[in-house]
Amino acid sequence: MMGSTPTLLIMDEPTAALGVRETAEVYELMRRCRDGGAAILLISHDMEEVFEVTDRITVMRLGRTVTTLDKADVTSDQIVGLITGSIESL
Repeated sequence: MMGSTPTLLIMDEPTAALGVRETAEVYELMRRCRDGGAAILLISHDMEEVFEVTDRITVMRLGRTVTTLDKADVTSDQIVGLITGSIESL
């Protein structure tokens, strides 16, 4: 059904090759989908992007889930530490 809001939107590095203007448009699309009730799965290594558009963050390392945290409870540096293995858990 064209024009309807999806129930799940999966985005894998959606802004990797985009400029500032296009990136803002993608963020707006994600917000509209979220506000319409969709769950959004964002796959990204861009911490700025992750903290811009997420509520919760699931960290994976070597193909395994390390943890899931509320964005408000964690810093970008902590997330990078969990991704790289320099921090084992929070």
